[in-house]
Amino acid sequence: MKFFIVFACLLAVAFANEDANVIRSDAEVNVDSFKYAYEFDNSIKAQQEGKLAGEDTWIVNGQYSYTSPEGEQVSLQYTADENGFHVDAANPLLPTPPPIPDYILKAIEYIKAHPNPELQN
Repeated sequence: MKFFIVFACLLAVAFANEDANVIRSDAEVNVDSFKYAYEFDNSIKAQQEGKLAGEDTWIVNGQYSYTSPEGEQVSLQYTADENGFHVDAANPLLPTPPPIPDYILKAIEYIKAHPNPELQN
């Protein structure tokens, strides 16, 4: 089921630009595995493959890339399995937490250096 969601998202990206021409489109679908790849002349590329790993569990690996409106090359590799969707590499489009403020880091160091005896085992 998860791979259908990922597949649908990738197709949505691909069809967002209706003027794009297909350069490559390959697909192989079996009962217990699948793989596909496509490439458009507007720099959108994607490939994905998956295999049935249990009665109702799929393991899917894929990647996609495109050129942003600012002209930057964007790519993402991912895995989807029984634990969800996991990005395999850092990506500038994904949100990242802000750095921990210095005063918090100092407070943590102070707490480590001065443990509360009442909280000790």
